[in-house]
Amino acid sequence: MTTQYIPPEWAFEFHGHQCPFMPLGYRMGRLAMEKLGVEREKDHGFFVFPELGEGHPQTCLMDGIQVATGATYGKVLMAKTFYGKLAAVFYHPQKGAIRLSLQPDFIDAMGEFQFFAYRKKGMEPSQIPVEAQEEILKWVYEQADDVLFKVEAKPDFKYTPVKGSFNKTKCYVCGEYVFERYVRTKDGQPVCIPCSGY
Repeated sequence: MTTQYIPPEWAFEFHGHQCPFMPLGYRMGRLAMEKLGVEREKDHGFFVFPELGEGHPQTCLMDGIQVATGATYGKVLMAKTFYGKLAAVFYHPQKGAIRLSLQPDFIDAMGEFQFFAYRKKGMEPSQIPVEAQEEILKWVYEQADDVLFKVEAKPDFKYTPVKGSFNKTKCYVCGEYVFERYVRTKDGQPVCIPCSGY
């Protein structure tokens, strides 16, 4: 089956350039939502744990996941595990968890495209000729779901989010507000982490 989960134009504008990984993240997120039977998250009830790290260009996957799911960094619904893998766990407290990863054969085949020859030479995605961008996007959109993704149920996955709080106090040193879980004490006074010297 090939799902027609193609990101809206505004997603590319948000992301900043055309590359295959943002759309792959979008499709990954939409497919995970479909498998779990959940809608795009409006508030704070759907969590994503991308297994990506830093220092590799495929992290664009995360922008697509955020666009698709509504599980954003700003709402504290996404947290990287820093495993350095092209995968993510999607978790809903009432629906359970599912892990999607990119298939190694798909990654190998994608690496043969001219787009990646440019990237390996150090060219930024927005500078790559449009023809090379569009060629790889078209190919990615045409691939069947099982060619792209391995899907695994995670029945034992559990996560307890940090309880939110509006409580805050002013730092005795700099005078700025700091939320209670981050308040430290210095000379018996409440201080923020930078002013604490820790």
